[in-house]
Amino acid sequence: MRVLVIGDSCKDVFDYGFCERLAPAAPVPVFVSRTRKSNKGMAGNVFENLINLGFECDIITNKKEIVKTRFVDEGTNHMIVRIDSGEENLERINNLHLIPFESYDAIVISDYNKGFVTSEDIEYISRKHSIVFLDTKKLIGDWARDISFIKINKPEFERTKHLFEQKVWIKEKLIVTLGSEGCVYCDEKFTVDKVEIKDLTGAGDTFLSALVHNYLNTKNIKQSIKFANKCATIVVQQKGVNVINVDNLD
Repeated sequence: MRVLVIGDSCKDVFDYGFCERLAPAAPVPVFVSRTRKSNKGMAGNVFENLINLGFECDIITNKKEIVKTRFVDEGTNHMIVRIDSGEENLERINNLHLIPFESYDAIVISDYNKGFVTSEDIEYISRKHSIVFLDTKKLIGDWARDISFIKINKPEFERTKHLFEQKVWIKEKLIVTLGSEGCVYCDEKFTVDKVEIKDLTGAGDTFLSALVHNYLNTKNIKQSIKFANKCATIVVQQKGVNVINVDNLD
């Protein structure tokens, strides 16, 4: 299978260390860094997961680097602060008309609403392929009508659900993830096993990747949701952002 990922990506950085005292000049903790881990995030994380699941995958994303640096207490795994950079004046995707959409089995749009793709761009893409998955931070409108499946999380649903009341087309497209409670699709709830959660960062990207992977293999969306839930449950038990390991899926 060959998949194209389109969307804004970043570099996720996790700086692990400890705090044992306050600074003498101000009542703030002094963070002592010990280890640092970095990896591709947002659309980049979706891309990495699809590669790890065995798909051939291409990505079209921003050239300017967005960096999200998290300082985390290594003992408790509590995040002390997150510092973001590089989001200002992010370039918009161009030359959409030159993309060979027909050469892919599916298109995945991972839209963190940083400016790389607009709603008009998403509408254009959705009309160029019969299988398009969307994960977006935008308020969903009629521009998403031709999308195959739309994945959003619970807070995103709560702030946009008033827009769905008269959009009958959205019911069989919308998948709402609920964190540790699983997800909802077509009024059916899909639960997950209770596990110790160490980090939720990137779990939505893993869910989306696994959903796409299983759907292209089975064409069964409910079975694919169950598989995606399983994959997301695996990665939240690890610190930081992690791609799904196919050896852990047995």
